[in-house]
Amino acid sequence: MVALLGPRQCGKTTLAREFADSEPSHYLDLESISDQRRLEDPEYYLGELEGLVILDEIQLMPELFSVLRVLVDRQDRQRNFLILGSASPQVVKGVSESLAGRVEFLELGGFDIEEIGTPSMMRLWLRGGFPRSYLAADEEESVAWRESVVRTFLERDIPQLGIQIAAPAMRRFWTMLAHSHGQTWNSSDLSRSMGLSDKTVRGYLDLLTGTFMVRQLQPWFENIKKRQVKAPKIYLRDSGLVHRLLEIDTDHHLRGHPRVGASWEGFALEQALRILRPGEPYFWAAHGGAELDLLLSAGGRRYGLEFKFNSAPKITRSMLTAINDLQLEHLWIVCPVTESHQVQDRVTVTGLGGLQTVAEQIRSGQK
Repeated sequence: MVALLGPRQCGKTTLAREFADSEPSHYLDLESISDQRRLEDPEYYLGELEGLVILDEIQLMPELFSVLRVLVDRQDRQRNFLILGSASPQVVKGVSESLAGRVEFLELGGFDIEEIGTPSMMRLWLRGGFPRSYLAADEEESVAWRESVVRTFLERDIPQLGIQIAAPAMRRFWTMLAHSHGQTWNSSDLSRSMGLSDKTVRGYLDLLTGTFMVRQLQPWFENIKKRQVKAPKIYLRDSGLVHRLLEIDTDHHLRGHPRVGASWEGFALEQALRILRPGEPYFWAAHGGAELDLLLSAGGRRYGLEFKFNSAPKITRSMLTAINDLQLEHLWIVCPVTESHQVQDRVTVTGLGGLQTVAEQIRSGQK
């Protein structure tokens, strides 16, 4: 069994149907009333099918997980299951209880820089990776589509998960996260601003994280005689939604916006994670001011990435501190440039188009 996870509208169903067209298959949309009725006796119905069985939006019927375990364990081998989900807590909980060792997870996002190419980087950054937003005929259509995604998520998707949160309150929280995009999580400030408890706003954050809207990048800390930050950094995973919530609708507006640097950092971070595929990514920060945007480990070595919206970035004292304190093999400064160049020992400037080369160097253990 394979579980394909990702936010709504990122292309999971389209990809699944591509597989379905290549072999005998059965597609069930668990938002469809007729398909729900077919599954009133799920063990009998699914047990009679052969070939590829696709179950879309599996989190809407978590009771299916125990049935799937029985079917997967049968010896007839007449069917394979592809389950699609847009809310990871429900999927992971069900799998951990019923399908441990029987399923492989794949996470799907929207378009990335390798798929669209660096010449279209600005469009991808501004509009985000959701296919319908990126492929819209013009900026106005793209903005309208992203606004509809936000409203649908708040007014339909969250209630479908059995969570009762007023849409205006969640939108306000989501917008506040957009304004603090790329910053360290501070529940006290957010709870005071919204007039809610720390526990409540933490629950809001976990909900957005579990539905693939927000990334919590965890801190790395160790005994290096420095007081280090131990709270996660918060990023909205899709740059297009960041810009919609901040009401940034054009290239010109984005370049002149006070949050352009944070927007670039989050956008470049997501592209790096998609291409580098690290086991566990971290950031690092000390209370004295030194920090590192992304810390990776591979083959017993440590590597760092800094994201700067500057075509001629300078090596800062913070970068040198990170290199020395964390004993980095190499540091890459990822900025909007087209060619990579080494600026000093263990420091290279590169663009998004050079991330594949970075990935190859890390995997081969090169500096």
